[in-house]
Parts: sequence; C-alpha cells; structure tokens
Amino acid sequence: MKKLLSLPPNLVDSFHDVTGLSREEYFCTNDPVGHKLGSGGGTTWLLQACMTTEDGASLAEWLPREKRILLHAGGQSRRLPSYAPSGKILTPVPVFRWERGQRLSQDLLSLQLPLYEQMMDMAPEGIHTMVVSGDVLVRTSQPLQPIPDADVVCYGLWLDASVAKNHGVFVSSRKSPQVLKHMLQKPSIETLNELQKDHYYLTDIGIWMLSDKAVELLAKKSKKGDDIIEYDMYSEFGCALGTNPSLPDDDLKDLKVAIVPLQGGEFYHFGTSREMISSTLRIQNLVNDQREIMHHDRKPHPSIFVQNAVCKYKFTEDNTNIWIENSDVSEGWTLSHDNIITGVPENHWKVNLAPGECIDVVPIGDTEYAVRLYHIDDKFAGAEQQKQQFVVTSSLAELEVLETLDGLALLATRLISAEEISTEANLHRLFAQRKAFRKLNWSALAKNWNHSVFYQLDLADAKREFEEQHIEMPPALDLEAPLMTRIHDAMFRGESDKAFTLLREGLLDADDLQQIPQLSVADDQIVWGRSPVRIDIAGGWTDTPPYCLMEGGNVINLAIELNGQPPLQTYVRPCQEPRIVLRSIDLGAMEVVETSEQLRDFMHVGSPFSIPKAALVLAGFGQHSLKDELSAFGAGIELTLLSAIPAGSGLGTSSILAATVLGALNDFCGLGWDKNEIGHRTLMLEQMLTTGGGWQDQFGGVLGGVKLLQTGRGFAQNPQVRWLPTDLWTQPEYRPCHLLYYTGITRTAKSILAEIVRRMFLNHGGELRMLRQMKQHTLDMYEAIQQNDFERMGLLVRKTWAQNQALDSGTNPVDVAKLTSLIDDLCLGYKLPGAGGGGYLYMIAKDPEAAARIKQILSENSIRKNARFVEMSLSTTGLQISRS
Repeated sequence: MKKLLSLPPNLVDSFHDVTGLSREEYFCTNDPVGHKLGSGGGTTWLLQACMTTEDGASLAEWLPREKRILLHAGGQSRRLPSYAPSGKILTPVPVFRWERGQRLSQDLLSLQLPLYEQMMDMAPEGIHTMVVSGDVLVRTSQPLQPIPDADVVCYGLWLDASVAKNHGVFVSSRKSPQVLKHMLQKPSIETLNELQKDHYYLTDIGIWMLSDKAVELLAKKSKKGDDIIEYDMYSEFGCALGTNPSLPDDDLKDLKVAIVPLQGGEFYHFGTSREMISSTLRIQNLVNDQREIMHHDRKPHPSIFVQNAVCKYKFTEDNTNIWIENSDVSEGWTLSHDNIITGVPENHWKVNLAPGECIDVVPIGDTEYAVRLYHIDDKFAGAEQQKQQFVVTSSLAELEVLETLDGLALLATRLISAEEISTEANLHRLFAQRKAFRKLNWSALAKNWNHSVFYQLDLADAKREFEEQHIEMPPALDLEAPLMTRIHDAMFRGESDKAFTLLREGLLDADDLQQIPQLSVADDQIVWGRSPVRIDIAGGWTDTPPYCLMEGGNVINLAIELNGQPPLQTYVRPCQEPRIVLRSIDLGAMEVVETSEQLRDFMHVGSPFSIPKAALVLAGFGQHSLKDELSAFGAGIELTLLSAIPAGSGLGTSSILAATVLGALNDFCGLGWDKNEIGHRTLMLEQMLTTGGGWQDQFGGVLGGVKLLQTGRGFAQNPQVRWLPTDLWTQPEYRPCHLLYYTGITRTAKSILAEIVRRMFLNHGGELRMLRQMKQHTLDMYEAIQQNDFERMGLLVRKTWAQNQALDSGTNPVDVAKLTSLIDDLCLGYKLPGAGGGGYLYMIAKDPEAAARIKQILSENSIRKNARFVEMSLSTTGLQISRS
C-alpha cells in the first residue's frame, strides 16, 4: 500500500534518508512554491506527481493499480515552531506507558498509519484512495465497522457543539443517518442546535476515502486547462456533496456519499505547541488502571515529557507542561512550566526559562546554528513568519562558550526568519543529533528497566538499534526480575533457547508431576480413548504463549470426525511384566521401556513415542525406579496408539493425540482429571517436548462441537468455553458446502511456529497489532455463527486465512496457492487449518453446486498422488473414554 506525502520543500529531498523509509513505499513531494493549491488542488498535484514517476497514462488507468494513502503535511507549522523545520508529521511521540510493542523512535506518522492501513484493507474494491491530515492522531478503542460501498466515505466523531463549531460537520437526516445530506464548515452553535431537531451531525476528522470516479472528478474541479488551481477539498468539494448540498455542483451531484461514525474514536491534534503537550498527556492518561500500566516512572508530574534527550535538571511538581526533545539540559538550567526545549546541543549554559518560554536550536548549513527563543503561544502569523529576528551563530563552539542566553545576540553572524529556518535547516544534522541522544537513552533505559519502558518496547527494533549503533548490552537481569521480563530479555539478547526454557518453567509446575497413579481397571480390561481432530476458523495463534500469557487469546474451532470415525485412538491395558510396552499401529513401531531413564528420554521431536512417554511422566511415572513404581502400581502397562491421519495435517493431530493419551491414562490410573485439566496438561506436555504451541488444538478435540475458547493474561491458561449453534455445519443446505481436501503437501508447524513466537517474545509491533485484530475478528465470527449467517461466516474464514498469511507468508506455499487459485471464485472462504504450510485444505463452497464443481476441479488437477477428499462431519462428543 503506497503512501503519498505532501511535505515542506526542505524535507522532501532528505525524507527517505532521515527516516530510513522505503522509496518504493513512500512517495514525497511538495506543493509548488509560491502557488497555493488548497487541499483539493494539493491532492490532485500529489496524485499526478506520483503518477508521473510511475509512468501512468491517465488517472483512469493508474488509480486502480493499488491502494494509496495521501497525507497532507506540507504546511509551515507556524503554531508548532519546534517541529516546523522537519514537519509536524515527524513529531516524535513518547511511548505510551500502557502500550506494548512501540518504538523509541516513533513519530506521528508511524502512529497514524496502522489505523489508516487497516481501513484501506477493509475498503470496497472501487476505493483506492484515502486522504488524511498529517497533524492529527486518530485512534479507536472499538473494532472498525464495515465500510459502505460509496464514491466518498467520510469518517466523523460525535462531538459537542462547542467543539464541532470549529470544524466541518456532516449533516444527515435521522431517517437515513449514513447518507450525507450536506456538509457545513464551522457552523455556529445556534445552527447546530437547530439541526438536532430532525438531523444528526458528525464532526469531520479528516479521513476521506474516494472511489476512482470521485478522484477523477476532484481532479477535474482542481484544474483550469492543464494547470492545477486552488481548490478546497472540504469547503468546496465537500460542500457540493450530499442529497441537498450547501454548495450545489452539477458535476458532483451523482456521487454517492456515506458518512461513518468512528465508534470509540479519539482525535488528538498536534497543530500547536500546547496541543502537542495536551494531546500527549491525554493519550498517556487513557489508562489509569495501575494493573494495565507496564512501567511506573518517577516523574513528579504526568505532563513532563523527556525523549531523545539528556536531562540533568531535577524536576519538581511545579514543573508542568514540559517538553524536552533532542536536547541537552544540564544542571545549570532552571525550568518553570509551559516550557518546550528542542534541538539544544550539549552545553553548560545557565538558563532560566520563565513560564511559557521556549527554545529551539536548529542546524543551518554545514556548521551554523539558528537559536529561536519564543513563547509557547506564539503563532508566527503573517509578517512574523518572515521577520528576521532569530540569531544564527557560526558554529557549535561559539554556542558552547555561552554561560547564559543573555549574550546570544553578541554571537550573531546574521539574523534569520522563522520561514528561513525551515527552508535552510540541515535536517541530516538535526536527525543525527537526535539519534546520538537516543543512543545514550537506550543504555539508560535498559539499566533502569524497572522504571522505564524498555521491556515493553518493540525489542526487535531495540535489538536492531543496539547492533547498528554498537551499544553495549545492559547487565544481565537477576533472578528477582519478573519471569516474563526475563523471558523478553533472553530473546532480546539472542538467547532463544534460554527464553523458551524460561517459558517452560513458567508453564510447568513441579507439583504437577507429583501424581500417585493407582491401577483402576481389572487385569483383563482395556481403556479405549478416541478423539476427533479440530479445524480452527478464527483466532489461531492468539492462543500461543507468550502472546496469550500477556494479553489472553480468543479462538473459534470445531471438532470433526473423518470418514465417520474419530481418527485419533489410544488403547491402554495392564500387563504382568513390570515394564511399559509402547506400540503404534499406523507407524508399525514398538518400544519396550524398562527404566525411568528410558521413560524420561522423550525430548526427540519425530520420535514415535515422545508423546506417550511424556504423558506417562505427567501421570506420575519415572520419578524413581520404574520397576519399583510399576510394582507398587500393580501391573505393567501396554499403550497402543492409532493416528489415522497423515503427519503435518494441520488438524491439531499431535496435541489432540497427546490429550487422548492423557485422557486414557487418567482413567487407567485413577488420576481424577477433568477435560479442562487434561487440556492444561497437554499444554505442559508440549512444553516438555519443546514443540511449543498453544492450547486451542487440544481443547478443539477434547471438547466437541463448535465453540469459542477464551483466556485472560497470566500463566494459568484455563480457557472459558462458549458453545455455538451447529446449524451452519449440520443443516442439509449447508453440510455439503464444507469440504476437506488432503493436499499431500507435508510440513511441520515448528519452523513457522518458531519465527512467529520469536516475534511475540520481542513485542514485535506489527505482529502484536495483527494478533489483536485476530482476537477481535474471532468475536466477529462468534456473532456471525450466533446469527446463523452462512455467507458472512464463510467470508470471515477467508479473512482468517488472509490474517494467517500476514503473520507469516510461509503459511501459504506456492503449491497451495496454485490449488486455491483454481477454486477461489467457488468458495466463500478457505484456509489451511493450524499453522498452515501444507496438510489439509478446508473450503466453504458458496452452495452445493459449487461444492460439486470444486471436487471435480481438484480431482482433475491434484499436484500430489496421495491428494484426496476426505469426508468430514461435526463431532458433538469430543474426547471419549470407555472400558472393555
């Protein structure tokens, strides 16, 4: 998804260098100097400039190529002078005290984009363009609603008239609240109050989505001949939209317009110096529950913000509304309140900032510095922006000799205006200074981890910066540190084995091994355990440690039988000899275990008997002499496995087989475990085998039917179960639409699992955002199934598959993609169950006729000799244990 940015002229040339962002993904330009275009003309200019670089023949041909987000951030930032030279869109924003996975280097741009990208991913096919403002941060605490299929989609918030009067508002009839009647610009409170009698109004938050048709019409209105003219997107284009526009225009009257309330929306403006501080404070204070705040700093007041800086000043509770960034504030400084300090290089000055006084130091050219002293409420409007009033010194050495700022004028080689500071600023020097300060911060944050944001950061980003800048690793954490912090620390240091070992320690309780098995069957009895397998249709991966330990998980899966039978079976019977005999019918293998050492030697992935050995240890065997234990038990044990399903199926085979073995041993040994305990011990067993994995597989098979499984944070992962109606799988009109096809492509989940889990350990920001979306998506699926909405359920399965691929592209290998391309248009949705990469393909056909066609196509185009369709049916029983 391409990002098109309209930036200040001086930033355009250096943007990619100072941000490190990709030139392929981010296109930058500026409005023509000295030529006002307005937001509409500026949008057309930005689109055409990008189209030219990509050899587009016309907007009609070029627009459908891909989706684009346009960010307008080319203003002079007169009311936010501290970031005027580098553009408000690159304003650094402190890490939120309650959030995980953010970057120390984050700025307004990086915080804006995830929501905009999510919206564009959800946009109807005809919408390829989004236009947004660069000086606001919009968040939402609720899931995004479906986006209407319209030519213009505008997002708004329900805001009080006292706020709405300063913005554009969308007016709609109470009878059709999603349809725009007309738009008003900065209406009076009286007008808004009058409207409310029979209308609704939403306040414009500057997020507009445009169809290709709408973009072409906007371009038409922004041109006179071949020249782009000044045209406003809001007061002109916007006011010409709707069923009863306030500014009618025949060219635009046929555009279909929808307005969408951003449910749970939050709007933070970064347009002025005071707004920068107040918006940051509001965000930090969104969460006040101390259990949700991940670090507890020692600031005397919450409105003190220090980042990318060295600050030796001792704050007091009287210091409020303080912003220090990319600066050195030494012991000689005295601050009061409402002070903004930016760009100040290392110094030994004696500075006393009165209330409202601010200082900004900006590198000019190769060696010079401009020093701007201003008041927090200065707007630099009109002639003030061109007034040459700020000192330029020839070098840093001259600044260093200052003891106070009183003698600053004596060092001036020339005076410069606010506008000239922005056009002459050396942004490479400015960003290099910020990076140098941040290098010092990294060490300090790591050392002071107990009171800093360090271990809640995106540690993948932190690791990269430590390596690139050759920052010395912090001292190792002691055993007093919280276990999860030690786990994060181990992965940050590249000690993945240690991280997984610590995770296992947290999930395994030594007391759980202190079982006393007692023979609970007669000499001639057999305990028979059998289980279905599972297909996960939403939320897979959110059940996987360490993510579920940090944020809990939501999964919906269904238990299925294959060809009318539960495919996983276990038989346990007593034998006279004091030994354990293990057999696998499907593998044709056998092993005799006579010592505890043999029994505890289970950590061999791929061994035919790793699972039963570990299960027997969890049942209480192998703690002492095995012969003595079996003598006390009263018999030896013969345990036989049958897995009537290929390895690497993606149907949760290994986990459910482990649960089946544990269930059978539970009955055989009189252990008294319920199904929840069996599921918990299966999670422990997988940690013992180092295969990892979450809890949804075993619960998917142990518990029958279709169900939503949910856990909260913490090492005690005990899923709460909500069973769902099964009509969408069992009713005659739907049952033929569910198809299961064995692709013949084998894979093991461990390689895919390892990389995804590694990113979980490192708080990888992109992965955490996706996992949270997957949790919410699971609740959407829950709602669709509750409503018996077959079409929506199928389409949500398609979305699940897209989410799985976003986590790891290896989920969908080339051969699988070839298969699905053949039947894509016949399916509502499809996915490879589990981690993906191969195994079975689950498809939901649009109707029984489409299902028949799918069977024909795949049977004629199989890519493996052993590929085949398998009859699937919903299991309502789950794990069954019986005796002969």
